[in-house]
Amino acid sequence: MNCSTSVPSTGTIPGVMDYRILTVLTLLCLLTEASRGAPPYDLAAVRDTESLEVKVLQDWKVYSKDKAIRQKLIEITVCEWWSGQKVRLPVTLNAPANGEVCRNIVVANQPLANRAVAPVRGQLTLLKEHGVGVVLIGMGTIDAMEPKGKLHLGMREQMLKTKDPRFTAGWIWGMSQMRALTAALTEPEVFQPEKVLTTGGSKRGVASALAGIHDDRFTAIMPVVAPPLGDPGSSVHVLGSGPAHLGKIDERFFADLAAGKLDLPDSAEEALKDRGGRRAAVRLTLEQARQAGWTDADIARVNATVWNGSRITDFLPALRERGLAIFYNVGCNDSVTPALRQLGERFPDFPICIIPGGQHGGPKDAGFTRRVPLMEEVQDNFLSFARSHFFADRGMIQAPVISGDWDASSRTQNATIHFVDGSEPQKNELWWNVNRSEPYTLPFEYDEWNSVALKRVGEGKFAGTVRLESEPERLDFISLHTHTENDLPLTVSSPYRRIEPAKPAGYDYRKPTIPHGSRLVFIGDSITDMKWGRNEKDRNHYLGHSFVYLIA
Repeated sequence: MNCSTSVPSTGTIPGVMDYRILTVLTLLCLLTEASRGAPPYDLAAVRDTESLEVKVLQDWKVYSKDKAIRQKLIEITVCEWWSGQKVRLPVTLNAPANGEVCRNIVVANQPLANRAVAPVRGQLTLLKEHGVGVVLIGMGTIDAMEPKGKLHLGMREQMLKTKDPRFTAGWIWGMSQMRALTAALTEPEVFQPEKVLTTGGSKRGVASALAGIHDDRFTAIMPVVAPPLGDPGSSVHVLGSGPAHLGKIDERFFADLAAGKLDLPDSAEEALKDRGGRRAAVRLTLEQARQAGWTDADIARVNATVWNGSRITDFLPALRERGLAIFYNVGCNDSVTPALRQLGERFPDFPICIIPGGQHGGPKDAGFTRRVPLMEEVQDNFLSFARSHFFADRGMIQAPVISGDWDASSRTQNATIHFVDGSEPQKNELWWNVNRSEPYTLPFEYDEWNSVALKRVGEGKFAGTVRLESEPERLDFISLHTHTENDLPLTVSSPYRRIEPAKPAGYDYRKPTIPHGSRLVFIGDSITDMKWGRNEKDRNHYLGHSFVYLIA
């Protein structure tokens, strides 16, 4: 569909299209263009075993450090990403040494080096104590994949030529996770899965989400520090096309850091800038896009759709019908998961554990103290979620309902949390932050959160109060709960909430984030010749009335 197709005007004002027709056309354009953003995985190709071109690097043998485990190391072709460029990655197959067939599989990740890797922590427990097969595929940043230092450049070149989301980091990460499962299934005497859970953090979390969304062989996913909603790490894929003020906030942050105003190690500046360079390597710059002949509309379309395939909220009805078990674990202070507030507003029942103050992970020398993948709650969550899914060893609990009210006279926020399913977690906390920094900025990653214990006030109900010294512009809060069943602790959170006490009561107006080059449609009724005044009771009349000023 050509979204620039002209349509004859049917309105009463010469040259102005009837807004109803314009609305329909715009919605069709958005639906058409959004569909282009979904990673075009060919499931027949994903599941084709011949194209794996398996190379055995180490045949099955007992793991030297643990006689209860046997391993096989192979190298596979993930895909021919573009003509002449195959992507090959190592895969370690881990199974019980006693020859037991694995009816359950975890698909996760290992480093890129061609060496056999054994699972650790919860994955190791599942393998040794429960006979779960563990399949680990090498995964890293694109610049570190073979041909090292060149693959990301080829990806960029293909993306600039085609504008196809296939040539993005997310696409190949998801493809790798799915192909690892295909590789495991070439060993039917070892793996005959009835259930398959995939997990990973950051890029590996995105891979897990993509695999679960697009490949129905997967029955459960636990992405860690990966976005259920919003774009990871940056508000735009084409760097330089996003809001300019975000960069200025980071500049002030680095100036304060250099001046010793922040309680962070001296190594933080270099670590954060190095991380920024790695993230930029998998994106495009505005200069590159312009040199390739991209229009403003091209840039806006790519920015809006490039991560669509991993945004799980867009697929929830189909995934729930399919029965996919979902459990995200993320951090409040992570710009890879920037839209937690919007998630809480739109999907309050989404299964998630939000770690208050939780940060992405690395770099280690950036002064991060609450790295989500290493948090004890998240480690416990994996084993509890896996045993719940594979063996029903414990139940999952629904996200609680959180509500509250602000008392301006005493500057207190009262919060009530209700587990509708009747759950009675043993540990319950209310966490809050005052005047949060903006997502996609460095200060956002270091925002301080405080907590207070919640008190049980009824069956499945808890309450707490936040008292502040002064009225805040913004008060963000969530509750965190740990429920233990069968010696398996599970930590979940309420939906993320924000109140703005100083904001005038009435309509909740929000400043939109609109990518440069986007097409906007203004809709309002009663567009007049300005002779009839304003209808004070009709907000839509205001919109129509204002439209005249807008076009003027």
